[in-house]
Amino acid sequence: MSVEYPCTIAALDVGGTKMAGALVRYPAAGTAPEVVALRSVPTEAGRGGDAVLDTLTALVGDVAADADGTIAGIGVGTAGCVDVRTGGIAFANELMPGWTGQPVAAHLGATFGLPVAVLNDVKAHALGEARWGAARGAQTCLVIAAGTGLGGAVVAEGRVLLGAHGFAGELGRTPCPDALGTPRTCGTASELESIAAGSGIEARYVAAGGERVAGGEIARRAADGEELAGRVIREAGAVLGEAIAMWADLLDPEFVVLSGSVCNAGPLWRAALHEGFERQAPPIMHGLPIVDAALGGRAPLIGAAEYLLDSLKG
Repeated sequence: MSVEYPCTIAALDVGGTKMAGALVRYPAAGTAPEVVALRSVPTEAGRGGDAVLDTLTALVGDVAADADGTIAGIGVGTAGCVDVRTGGIAFANELMPGWTGQPVAAHLGATFGLPVAVLNDVKAHALGEARWGAARGAQTCLVIAAGTGLGGAVVAEGRVLLGAHGFAGELGRTPCPDALGTPRTCGTASELESIAAGSGIEARYVAAGGERVAGGEIARRAADGEELAGRVIREAGAVLGEAIAMWADLLDPEFVVLSGSVCNAGPLWRAALHEGFERQAPPIMHGLPIVDAALGGRAPLIGAAEYLLDSLKG
């Protein structure tokens, strides 16, 4: 199917706390998209998956009402693992109760009579950064989303890598012996997320005798010279850097893009990350650009729009 320009897409970003919607406009083929009519509403995930789908549907309607002309389709980036065959939610964790099994693409398509493409939110973020952000022009890049949890995505040959089940890039589950014994809400696991994500940083700080405080406060204490906070922050950065080296050795990306709240953990974290990477990476990988994301909250919206365009072009 061909795409006619100028082109406008309704783009949505669904998270556990809030969902954002906007129009993504392409004045002409190959031109940078404009994100306009941006708005957000609480997800209220605790009300259940049916209520979240109703909220999403209403937000799509509100965004579409701001369009000057025809909308080419709807692109959605959402928390959870997306069934790439149906555009439904194959799995979502306890932060989105009842989201598993929701037929997002089918429901929105039937409601609005438009093409719909649904993608995991981190993959949408990665596609936005690869096409129009920090890794613009790269054919291959690795995107790390280090926030409360740890996610990732791979863009290969200019397209986001989905895998056989839509699960490619779930980097937080990478085995990490250093994390063995770290308490988690779902039990004890030796996964990278348990040490490198914000939730892991907070849990390790408490387990080592620190107060129960937010990750940002731990980073502040580390910057002020507190030994325990500094150790936890450096460990988190170092193991993530080592893991990036392992992934880079497998994927050989042109860029690594960092996003998420943990990336604001300060110079101790960042220095440890680069040291861990250089220590683990083969010499040919030394100097690989590890850069910060550039698009902020626009990235998953632009990525969702790009994924819709990809689906229309075939």
